[in-house]
Amino acid sequence: MGIGGGIALLVIGAILSFGISDRIEGVDLTVIGYICMGAGVLALILAIAFNAQRTNTTHREVVERHDNPQVPPTV
Repeated sequence: MGIGGGIALLVIGAILSFGISDRIEGVDLTVIGYICMGAGVLALILAIAFNAQRTNTTHREVVERHDNPQVPPTV
C-alpha cells in the first residue's frame, strides 16, 4: 500500500468522519471514517518502518575465482 495509500485512507476517513452530514439508514459514516483513519495511520507506520529497514540493508558482492593450475591461461 505504501505511504500514498496511507495518506489516502487518512483523507478519506477524515472526509467521512467530519465532512459528511448525510445519513444513510443502517450505516454510520462517522465510524467508517474513524476505521479508515486508523487503517491509514497503521499503513503509514508500516510503510515508514519498511522503508527505514530497506535503507539500512547492505549488499556485498562475492566473486569466486577458480584457478586450475593444469590448464595454461589463454592470452
